[in-house]
Amino acid sequence: MAEKAMEPYEIGELDHYLYGQGNHYEIYKKLGAHLVQKGKKKGVYFAVWAPHAKSVSVVGDFNDWDMEANPMERGEPLGIYTCFVPGVKENELYKYCIETCSGEYIFKADPYANYAELRPGTASKVTDLSRLKWTDQTWMENRKKWDHKKAPMSVYEAHIGSWKRHPGREDEGFYSYREFAKEAAAYLKDMGYTHIELIGIAEHPFDGSWGYQVTGYYAPTSRYGTPEDFAWMINHFHKNKIGVILDWVPAHFPRDAHGLADFDGTATYEYADPRQGEHPDWGTKIFDYGKNEVRNFLISNALFWIEKFHVDGLRVDAVASMLYLDYGKQDGQWIANKYGENKNLEAIDFFKHLNSVVLGRNPGALMIAEESTAWPMVTGDVEHDGLGFSLKWNMGWMHDFTEYMKLDPYFRKDNHNLMTFAMSYAYSENYILVLSHDEVVHLKCSMINKMPGLGFDKYANLKAGYAFMMGHAGKKLLFMGQEFAQLREWSEERELDWYLLAEKEHLAIQNWVRDLLHLYKQNKALYEMDQDWRGFEWINADDGYRSIFSFVRHSEDGKKNLLFVCNFTPMERADYRVGVPKRKQYKLVLNSDDEKYGGTGEERPVVYKAVKKECDGRPYSFAYKLPPYGVAVFEF
Repeated sequence: MAEKAMEPYEIGELDHYLYGQGNHYEIYKKLGAHLVQKGKKKGVYFAVWAPHAKSVSVVGDFNDWDMEANPMERGEPLGIYTCFVPGVKENELYKYCIETCSGEYIFKADPYANYAELRPGTASKVTDLSRLKWTDQTWMENRKKWDHKKAPMSVYEAHIGSWKRHPGREDEGFYSYREFAKEAAAYLKDMGYTHIELIGIAEHPFDGSWGYQVTGYYAPTSRYGTPEDFAWMINHFHKNKIGVILDWVPAHFPRDAHGLADFDGTATYEYADPRQGEHPDWGTKIFDYGKNEVRNFLISNALFWIEKFHVDGLRVDAVASMLYLDYGKQDGQWIANKYGENKNLEAIDFFKHLNSVVLGRNPGALMIAEESTAWPMVTGDVEHDGLGFSLKWNMGWMHDFTEYMKLDPYFRKDNHNLMTFAMSYAYSENYILVLSHDEVVHLKCSMINKMPGLGFDKYANLKAGYAFMMGHAGKKLLFMGQEFAQLREWSEERELDWYLLAEKEHLAIQNWVRDLLHLYKQNKALYEMDQDWRGFEWINADDGYRSIFSFVRHSEDGKKNLLFVCNFTPMERADYRVGVPKRKQYKLVLNSDDEKYGGTGEERPVVYKAVKKECDGRPYSFAYKLPPYGVAVFEF
């Protein structure tokens, strides 16, 4: 007998097969709640995966939360429950009432919902994503040709709820997605950033988790508006030539009763054995990467943000916690793999699948790993047993850099290698240098308050550090507020201290960062050979006694190169001589002693001619008056 004709939104045998194989990359178009028309009736088609449930019904505003009003039909072989409820309209709240094997009734938010009730409410909300409007076609076409290895990439990491707030409002005063987009896009363009990375976007119940404990993987948080508002924000950034990266958390999820934990009364999304399925330190659940439906949930989610919402990349959080079975665990709290090792073979396989699909389908998109160990080939090709990421956060550089910068200048001569070591492994991965939110919370101090000394010394130290970072090989990321030397640690509970810009020291740091960013964007030498040893050359990596670093960044065509000289002590070097590669003229293009950067404003020559005089093991050199904590950048 012929199978009855199916509506396009209904879940059929092919959907079950692909989802069961872990290859239904657009399953979000079928699972969840979708406004449809069935015959002459308009309503919502609900679909949820609950393999071990005895029964499932959908409850909500539309049926007075009656558990018996709208039972769902079980589809085999996977246990996907579906039903059509006529008359349900947009913005109505709903949940799934799941009868577990033990006969208990639990109420769960929809794992595939695209919108959620504002916390403390925990229900899902019916919404229609078919209305999203896009005018960023030029950006999306150009993205296909974009090569992150050859392009400038300076990222502003931001949290919408604490960037700026409306004062005096009864609610928290959050900026909406649209308000944030307008102000932030103008600010980023002025400062010279190429990308914004947003934390805390997927729906989460607790503000203090900063969005790293997610309950709504397919829903932009309702704190700042609707999914349409979120799409408007992305579109606006793109119109202003700013790429958008989202933090993405496939490592773990919280235990909240309405979330994914024990979804159908059993370990549905997580490993069943607590030694595999729980993070003791974080109190969270670990996804079961061996289950095809769970892998599908996550891979489809990555594609959802990149394809449905035009997001340009995902920064994947806590990659190390996924790769190591014993991450954050004591003996007896974890189970070795079949070879007796601590590698999570299922997570490794998941990453290879994820990155191959996401980057294969979306040329020019980015997958960025926050991986804190020396795991090999994180950005290596999957074909050669790499994990296939586009970029890796350089946590080693970050740690060494912050340790050095915190030192009293007197002790820096004995720790000179902290600043040079990263270049010994700089080409082992495609790196991005990061000074992220993690470095300015939990009593770690803001960047300015990590600096030793008082007054002038603190600000001059920070200027030298930022210049060194901008000259070093690798893409760049800086967390919001650090570009103007925010004094207090970051807190999600308040806006940044923008009032500090009324003080000349903070304005000077902002001017310095702005000009560094524009110098970076305008000079190919600073980015096009980040993954090529020919792009970076030490002039003197061993001047530990004076704590001065000098190096050259080369462009591919050799036409416009930059020489950096950075002094990390309060000692003036009235006649500092630097060796140079060629007998050329060297033009001073950035000088930290300029008045607008908080320097003395002393007049000095713009052009310096190299003479035949040996220095730093080179036949040519020139002399320059290097101020305390001075930075000079020369073009040649």
